[in-house]
Amino acid sequence: MSSQRLMSTPLLTCPVCASQNVVKNGKIHTGKQNHKCRVCGRQFVQDPQNKVISDDTKCLIDQLRLERLPLAGIARVAEVSEPWWQQYVNAKYEQVDRRAKVSAKKSA
Repeated sequence: MSSQRLMSTPLLTCPVCASQNVVKNGKIHTGKQNHKCRVCGRQFVQDPQNKVISDDTKCLIDQLRLERLPLAGIARVAEVSEPWWQQYVNAKYEQVDRRAKVSAKKSA
């Protein structure tokens, strides 16, 4: 028998297509290993830790936005990622009614 030790690595499956044809694809910003499915091209991490942003944090972000602070500063204070913050603000702006309300001027 060989003196090699067999390493048991868990087989990863793609969360989209359930294929096991997966390769390592660098690391994400948090240092976790990133993987890529060779079948569908989806990139994923093995144990994603999605952080849920509370309503209190969203309220704080809304208040800080009114102070005209830079994006990076608000993200740091609220402890959220800049991409999430930008997506949140873009969604807020989409909800704003962009039609101007104009009334006819009364002639004298």
